[in-house]
Amino acid sequence: MNTPAHMSQKEVLQVKLEVLKREHRDLDEAISALQERAVADQLTVKRLKKKKLSLKDRIQVIEDTLTPDIIA
Repeated sequence: MNTPAHMSQKEVLQVKLEVLKREHRDLDEAISALQERAVADQLTVKRLKKKKLSLKDRIQVIEDTLTPDIIA
């Protein structure tokens, strides 16, 4: 496996993308678990949703960077 010093920028972005996607899925599961509880802490749910949205935005930026523009 490549060490970070030998990874290309694209490889670094792909690794970062996978980490962010995993974190996004984990937050989704945490939010679902909290909402299933009878007395969900709405402030915590709101904060997790905000963090999840921020992660989604960061994921989109990286995906846009990795995907070349195609002029149709």
